[in-house]
Amino acid sequence: MNLGRALRRSALGLLGVFALMQAKQVEHSNPPVRHELDAPEEVRAVLRRSCYDCHSHETRWPWYSYVAPMSWFVAHHVEEGREGMNFSNWPRFDPEGEAETFEEIRKQVSRGKMPLKSYLLLHPDARLSEADKAALLRWAGEDS
Repeated sequence: MNLGRALRRSALGLLGVFALMQAKQVEHSNPPVRHELDAPEEVRAVLRRSCYDCHSHETRWPWYSYVAPMSWFVAHHVEEGREGMNFSNWPRFDPEGEAETFEEIRKQVSRGKMPLKSYLLLHPDARLSEADKAALLRWAGEDS
């Protein structure tokens, strides 16, 4: 068998696998928002730009979130983000739970852990500036 024929068969095989992957679709849901977040407008704007895609029911689902295997990756991150913290269900915590949530926000923001680096690759506008971080930390109860 010559190299051209082998490459053609390999390409067709990969195309077939890619087509089969599309059969496993993931849910792209945005359930109703239960509560509007009570925060200063500056904070809400930062959260909408940098956090809401994964941590709210206002996810913007880009075209690539409909194409496997990327769709699996995106849907999984949104599901995990909503489970960990969901601004669309705020406030659903008791005072102790809310204090823990603010502590987690302070920790993630001050350490530069959020937004995820993988998210920033395709959404560079979501990067938190020093002013954004300061606003979030003030809101979460820490003067920076």
